[in-house]
Amino acid sequence: MNRMTALARAAAACAALPLLLATPARACDDCGDDTATADAAPLARNKLELVRVQGAATTSLPTNIPTTRETVAREDIARSINATDSEDALKYLPSLLVRKRYIGDYNHAILSSRASGTGNSARSAVYADAILLSNYLGNGVGGLSFPPRWGLVTPEEIERVDVMYGPFSAAYPGNSVGAVVDYVTRMPTKFEAHAKAGVVSQPFELYNTRATYRAWQASASVGDRAGAFSWWININRTDSEGQPLTFATRLAATGVTGTAGTPVTGAVPGLNNANQPWLLLGSATQYDTRQDHLKIKLAYDLSPTVRASYVLGAWRNDSDGSSESYLRDANGNPVYRGGPAADKKETINVGGRQFAGPTGADFPLTRETLQHVMHGLSVKSRTGGEWDWEVAASGVSYQKDDKRQNAVDNPQPGARTGGTGTLADGSGTGWHTLAAKGIWRPAGAAHVVDFGLQQDSYRLRYLTSNIAGNYLQDGPGTLASKVRGNTRLQAAYAQDAWLPGPDWKAVVGLRAEHWQATRGRTDFSATAGQNYPARSENYLSPKAALSWQAAAETVLKASVGRAVRMPTVSELYGATSTANSKYINDPDLKPEKSWTAELSAEQGWGALQSRVTLFAETTRDSLYSQTTLDPAANLNISRVQNVGRIGTTGLEATLGTADWLLRGLDLNGSLTYTDSRIKANGGFVATPGDTLGRWQPNIPRWRATVQAGYRFNPQWSANLAARYSGPQYRTLNNADVNGFAYMGVSKFLTADLRVRWVIDRQWSAAFGIDNLNNDKYWNFHPYPQRSYTAELKFDL
Repeated sequence: MNRMTALARAAAACAALPLLLATPARACDDCGDDTATADAAPLARNKLELVRVQGAATTSLPTNIPTTRETVAREDIARSINATDSEDALKYLPSLLVRKRYIGDYNHAILSSRASGTGNSARSAVYADAILLSNYLGNGVGGLSFPPRWGLVTPEEIERVDVMYGPFSAAYPGNSVGAVVDYVTRMPTKFEAHAKAGVVSQPFELYNTRATYRAWQASASVGDRAGAFSWWININRTDSEGQPLTFATRLAATGVTGTAGTPVTGAVPGLNNANQPWLLLGSATQYDTRQDHLKIKLAYDLSPTVRASYVLGAWRNDSDGSSESYLRDANGNPVYRGGPAADKKETINVGGRQFAGPTGADFPLTRETLQHVMHGLSVKSRTGGEWDWEVAASGVSYQKDDKRQNAVDNPQPGARTGGTGTLADGSGTGWHTLAAKGIWRPAGAAHVVDFGLQQDSYRLRYLTSNIAGNYLQDGPGTLASKVRGNTRLQAAYAQDAWLPGPDWKAVVGLRAEHWQATRGRTDFSATAGQNYPARSENYLSPKAALSWQAAAETVLKASVGRAVRMPTVSELYGATSTANSKYINDPDLKPEKSWTAELSAEQGWGALQSRVTLFAETTRDSLYSQTTLDPAANLNISRVQNVGRIGTTGLEATLGTADWLLRGLDLNGSLTYTDSRIKANGGFVATPGDTLGRWQPNIPRWRATVQAGYRFNPQWSANLAARYSGPQYRTLNNADVNGFAYMGVSKFLTADLRVRWVIDRQWSAAFGIDNLNNDKYWNFHPYPQRSYTAELKFDL
């Protein structure tokens, strides 16, 4: 990706930046946001102007953007990114990281931003064609997992991705406090067809795991426009093998000197994230994933200024989770359970020390089948006159969401063919949104007013049943746990942008919200359950931004905004339990309330473009889910809580240029410094006060990206990129001092390479290497090691 060239193209074609050239505006049908185009002749001086014209494409973006914005275009992805999933488009943007552990990662790929870590999925907002992909049924990955539904967009569909940093637009809920990501997918203006096939190979070595994991992808799309009607169909297939993500462990301190139990070899000694000695007994959660994607987009121009659009997206995921023991008995056979000891408990013996023997929780087998469907319908006007409007509705439904897993008392090898287990069923879960938006451009006044009404509704239904016979195929048996609950957010907002002077632009907004939580109930067993009373709360969130054109190539901008992030259904009611994990909910959680501010200076130096942004955020009652290992119960226990106050300050700098030192050479870089600490907290992890002054989890002090791309000629291009993230912690008390371990979070420095060959007008090929330097780094789970990619693409 070349951020500089992307912005240059956008400014020339559609003036995609909020600071527009002072030229007459006209509608731009190919622009995804509300934009105006500039005359071809360059002006000596840019002027701050109001964006007054509305584009045809469906987008969640407001008319005038009051904050820092970054853009990635389709051409950037093709030339610079080894993109196998839609979230890869964000890979080199400043201060962003998606916790993607393998190709097709559907349950842990959470977006982090300046002051929001990879455990806080509910602190960012991801949209595609104005349809909400962010999963606000929960936050993070404790118990259930709630990353955005990335699989409902494929890389081949993407026309452009816009990212807005911070909660500075009144058009978005408080979940936008970290960032808003807006995908605009392709809609043809003439007949076109595309096909792509790719393969990825990852040699992987960690502990006693040595294997090569591969992935295959194929996609095809076709579309056309005939008169007022346009359509687009995209299909995609992914078959992916991921590396092991979890490991069976025993703390060395739990071992007892003795001779009982099954003597075994193969356990790997090491240190856990707290630098305590432990043994790694084997690997688990090695996913073999098959995903199918279908997208149908239809659009019809009801008149020259009114367009109706419909989107259908279907995503199916079949995933088998495997595990493998490192332990071997005297005959070299793998060991998945221990032998009897004096206390009749199953035990293994490692070098004369007795440890609790493995169970089905240590080496789980899972079989998951998910089928999620997305719908979106909108009618939008784009007159560019005094009034424009839009009405929209969308929904994401879990038509099927099954997870089968062997029970604690059903270890391998028997569990491979059946036995006792559980079936977790999330069907009936989902969310839907309604919105009515308007734009008012008062005649004779230098104002553009965005306003609207919104309703977002979330429904969680999750039933876990015991299976006494064959967990691989039998239907549900007795109830193990059941979770249900609804939340609803209703909002009204208005945002006014105007020009108080020739070199000034101001934006002010206000968002009013009414939140409800209803029908909450948790059944902990077939005989024990609890209903929760309904709740409702009201909040106001003001926003303001001011821009000053200080010089011909200098713009200063200041933004401030309040965000209220409501508790999710799962945080309130979602107590769940499996063979190896447990989640504890809290129905009395407070919403988290943030004040965020930024001050930016944008400077042009001829071919160079730079930005420096100072940002600050204070969050009260921050919502955090923490996962800790209970070695006695051999369970990962996650508990959600409010953290009193977290303060964050930081500095973000970007620099980009195209054709500066050498024609064809594109350079881009970003550097972010963040100081994010817990200032007040009545709760604690181990002892009272142990979180005060500690770093906010999953926020590194330093982050950086750098890219160098070279266009040798129209046929050949190459891109070399690097990313750095400094040391960080996963726990609120920062006790996980060893990041290079299972359950740790480590620093990393990785380099990626991509070479693209445009063979002719129809055919192109690319070869790439991700993690070129084979850095072995962690975010609770191990990230992929060096991976080789190859793809072949056809465009008609």
